[in-house]
Amino acid sequence: MKWQSYLSTLLLMAATVPVYAAGEKAPAKQPNIIMVLVDDLGWGDLSFCPDLQGQRPQIPTPRLADMAQNGTMMSRHYTAAPVCAPARASLFSGVHQGHAEVVRNNSFDAALENSHTLASVLKQAGYATALIGKWGIGGGVEGGGTPQTAAAWPTRRGFDYFFGYHNHIAGHRHYPKEESNADPETHANAVWDGDKIITADLDNCYSTDLFTARAKKWVQDHRAVHPDQPFFLALTLIAPHARLAVPSAPYPADGVQWLGTPGHMINTATGNWDSFIDPRVDKAADTAEWKEHARSLGNEKNTLLAARRHGTMVARVDDAMGDLVDTCRKLGIDKDTFIVFLSDNGPHNEPGAVGAMAGHPAPRQNPAFFRSYGGADGIKRDVWDGGLRVPCLVYAPGIVKPGQVNMQPSQFQDWMATFADLAGVPRPMRCDGVSLLPTLSGNAAAQEQGVVYSEYKFDGAMQFFPDYADNKRNRTRGEQQVLYFRSPQGKLLKAIRSNIRTGQEDFEIYDTAADPHETRNLAADHATLQPVLKAAVLQNRRAYDYARDNSAGKRNNACDGKRNYDGLAVPSVKAKKAVTPGLLRAMLMRTDCPWVPEFSTLPGAKEAATTVTANPAAAPLPGHSISNLKGYINIPAEGTWHFYLTLDAVEGSKAYVRMHKFQLIDADFSYTPGTTATESAAANTQEANAASTGKRGIPLAAGLHPIEITAVQGNAPGTLKLEWEGPGVPRSPIPAEAFRH
Repeated sequence: MKWQSYLSTLLLMAATVPVYAAGEKAPAKQPNIIMVLVDDLGWGDLSFCPDLQGQRPQIPTPRLADMAQNGTMMSRHYTAAPVCAPARASLFSGVHQGHAEVVRNNSFDAALENSHTLASVLKQAGYATALIGKWGIGGGVEGGGTPQTAAAWPTRRGFDYFFGYHNHIAGHRHYPKEESNADPETHANAVWDGDKIITADLDNCYSTDLFTARAKKWVQDHRAVHPDQPFFLALTLIAPHARLAVPSAPYPADGVQWLGTPGHMINTATGNWDSFIDPRVDKAADTAEWKEHARSLGNEKNTLLAARRHGTMVARVDDAMGDLVDTCRKLGIDKDTFIVFLSDNGPHNEPGAVGAMAGHPAPRQNPAFFRSYGGADGIKRDVWDGGLRVPCLVYAPGIVKPGQVNMQPSQFQDWMATFADLAGVPRPMRCDGVSLLPTLSGNAAAQEQGVVYSEYKFDGAMQFFPDYADNKRNRTRGEQQVLYFRSPQGKLLKAIRSNIRTGQEDFEIYDTAADPHETRNLAADHATLQPVLKAAVLQNRRAYDYARDNSAGKRNNACDGKRNYDGLAVPSVKAKKAVTPGLLRAMLMRTDCPWVPEFSTLPGAKEAATTVTANPAAAPLPGHSISNLKGYINIPAEGTWHFYLTLDAVEGSKAYVRMHKFQLIDADFSYTPGTTATESAAANTQEANAASTGKRGIPLAAGLHPIEITAVQGNAPGTLKLEWEGPGVPRSPIPAEAFRH
């Protein structure tokens, strides 16, 4: 059933409660949503970087500056991981890396797990959906994948239409036809238009221009055919990553245009490929300031060459963003469109995947030239702020309060919650994020505090640049982990540790708002918080089975994400007040619901009556109801525990169980009523070996553990059964005496 019917029922049920539960106010109608994700752009690449105030050579980015001035600049927005694949997986699935089931670390082209995505949530809300640009999390052979071989092809993850690069290696090529081949499966730098490869038609098509022109064409066509239907467009540009390739012609005054003629697909497919340097950048590069700066960094010739090319790539992205905003204005939808611009991770220092060819140099990018990492230290693959804190602008006239610079930490998973809020639907319970709409609409006091958490492994030491703080010199990466937390004094601080071997290491603690270089370790001032932080990271994430299907012959089809702390027991908690038997239960009546919602975001949730139920299994679930049960479960002995959930075979029934802040049982997206779901995550993955799943369990300390159960009951009454299995306890129903509130 479409969400419009669901929302109508809820409005009748709670007429005084706005559907727009998490935000301050709703737009007059569901807004269009455009999310532009660029690749390896750092804050310092933008001329208006809030940390630097012009203290380095600048790249001209006037259109993005205008978006910032007339929108909101999220100056402390964090990627989920400091490298492409896991960052994108978390962004599109709405979960941080502590809950990513498959795509972790450097598992490029692994298949995004089969669950809710930004596109599937918005599609259920009535949106048309399109992905144009780079995907890279679709599955299939690494550096390949087709609609037949890729488990997570974009149209299998909620998108109606896909145009672009499916695999990440081909996505390093800014000229798909002219640059060397990257794809062993299709034998081309495959640019897909639906299920057809069109690379042979793309003479002189520069990636930024190609994807922007196709995105404009898709928006124009959709408006012409379905003017009343909102749309979600994910435009994922590959600049400024990979080889420093530049356009073939100037950006047209009236914007790039999709022509659709083989050999001349866009109006900038002219001139010589990889030849045009932006005149503003070229002029600056001839100044004494740029030359002296290049000389100070060493290898002046190559450094200036790289700066010209990198600067042109970023300026071209700026042109494209201005073109996109102008297109919305010309179509008369600028007041009805919510535009998010962000980067997938911090800046790179790579020569790119394609070596030098005659007339097409491939110098190594030096992020120190523009101080691409902004006022922080770190680049791609570092969890210091230069690698994790990414450019983020929100431009939405009529929705977003203009001229804001938001300093509250937020993270990629928050966009699923925000987009659901914009669409007027509750967020899925699986989503780790919170809606940012209160902050964006100018009511920061109403903003729910979300979690900013990252875990990532990459061997070797971080690269050291001259303007880094000395505490970054020779720092080993290895297992890295970050958690933002609020101190007893109310400050939001960053806890970070690297080269984790046991999970018992202390955290370094930094006030990144006051100390963006992360030079003053405040751990000694917060020594009593170390046990709290070590407990918090275990209570915010979980270990999965990490199954690998070796028979599939796919190099990176599993998450490859085991952590050195996976086996540590999740600490129990001390209740803030005396506990009593049973769980607190709230219930709402509604029509069919396409996912298990975060109960607090449902209209009427705050007003719902609360009762006590002795045992979830003893509480009947009325047909067409959503029940929410909260409290604690008392674990009798420390060790590995397994959990089992079974709903009656009633069509439309589903459930989700959270312990602390981590997923315990997901019986939502792919659940079949009448079957049993376990704590294993592999049930939702299409590229996992089923024979190896469900073995790990959850390591838990003895004592009280917070638990929340939300059950969506289908078209007839039913019941929910919960079982456990652990040290000295065979698989059996969880007894009533284990539940407290």
